[in-house]
Amino acid sequence: MVNKTGSKIEAHIPAVKQKPGWVDQKGVKEKNGDLSFHQMLDQVKGKRDVTFSAHARERIESRKIEFNAEDIFRIEEAMDKVTQKGARSSLLLFGEVALLASVPNRTIITAVDGSEEREQIFTGIDSAVILK
Repeated sequence: MVNKTGSKIEAHIPAVKQKPGWVDQKGVKEKNGDLSFHQMLDQVKGKRDVTFSAHARERIESRKIEFNAEDIFRIEEAMDKVTQKGARSSLLLFGEVALLASVPNRTIITAVDGSEEREQIFTGIDSAVILK
């Protein structure tokens, strides 16, 4: 802020102390497992879109996997269901395509199609959803 003489006026804003267990602005969960402000806001607003990581986008493009609007809607619905079940990392089997998802971030991490000849092993998942 600048006054009429052109010199700066310092605004005095009291420091805000965070109470134990509060969350930061990034929306990280509280230590006691409660939802962060951003997660609660997302619940109030309704479901959020699913995003695809850069790695997933590269895999989808290189493997020539295509999704239409209905496919994305079904993926979002599946993400909603595994979110309600408390999943953190899920394998979404969508036809011949396997999508590995970070559920809390609503992000598809990678995509694998069934045309690959080698054996596929997925570790670190706590749920799987079969979409038909």
